[in-house]
Amino acid sequence: MSITIYGIKNCDTMKKARVWLDAKGVAYRFHDYKVAGIDKAHLAAWCGKLGWEKVLNRAGTTFRALADAEKANLTEAKAIALMQKQPAMIKRPILDTGKTLLAGFKPEEYAAVLK
Repeated sequence: MSITIYGIKNCDTMKKARVWLDAKGVAYRFHDYKVAGIDKAHLAAWCGKLGWEKVLNRAGTTFRALADAEKANLTEAKAIALMQKQPAMIKRPILDTGKTLLAGFKPEEYAAVLK
């Protein structure tokens, strides 16, 4: 199983997820989308599987700092464009096992998927 975890290096939730994976001996590749970026195809695939509402991090400071006009009338296409322009708006982490995709970090979900 080839596992990739997507996120931002300095995010506290990312740190918790990576510590959990390391403690369980799970091999993974880390993709820092703030440094390496993320392409539209990945975002579209994630939104297709999880729903754009779950992939877009509305609770983060980056999203909250947007002008009201940018936050208004959100659609999947608009959300993808915002996330591609500012990857900090993507929910963290995104865990891709090749078969399963998870958004956010909940140890019990990781344990169930990575057993």
